[in-house]
Amino acid sequence: MIKEFCAENFTNIPNAIASGANRIELCDNLAVGGTTVSKGVMFETLAYCNEKQVPVMTIIRPRGGNFIYTDTEIKIMESDIYEAKQLGADGIVLGCLNEGNWIDEEAMNILIDAADGMQITFHMAFDAMSRDNQFKAIDWLADRQVERILTHGGVNGTPIEKNLEYINDLISYANNRITILPGGGITHENVDSVVNFLQVKEIHGTKVVDFPFK
Repeated sequence: MIKEFCAENFTNIPNAIASGANRIELCDNLAVGGTTVSKGVMFETLAYCNEKQVPVMTIIRPRGGNFIYTDTEIKIMESDIYEAKQLGADGIVLGCLNEGNWIDEEAMNILIDAADGMQITFHMAFDAMSRDNQFKAIDWLADRQVERILTHGGVNGTPIEKNLEYINDLISYANNRITILPGGGITHENVDSVVNFLQVKEIHGTKVVDFPFK
């Protein structure tokens, strides 16, 4: 079972790994849903996690707010991907949409090309799409060898338990072409019931393992 700990900077990563986290999603500014960390934070996190043989997925997101990015923001994200690759990150986490809440295909193709050789997770921008578009997005992302989609399966803030049936539908549709990674509201207290219901091998969250936060 992969327990992906969503970390805000480096502070809690050692305790999370000691408590059973075996993959890290590295973010800054979780209050706005996560943004790209500094080069220094990334460097020290990768050094520590490599020593512990724990892979790191670093979020590539230049700001909070929506997932509709300007050409300049796409260039920033592309540069950040090259930086993450150079520093040795195992993968990136990102998502770009257009005004119609469909994938910004041009932007995503640019960023997928930049990330060649790295794992890619499409983040919870997925949850901003209509349900019809979500199933189409599974096809589009799987065709481009994106590894996984992070989803809460519903509106942010709803209990994950209310969304499990729908997440199960997404998993069935994906049919092992791409991993559906459930997240948002999964804690060390409900993780076993979520995993047993969905029969997944990966879960994500800020509280998927139990330790005293700094």
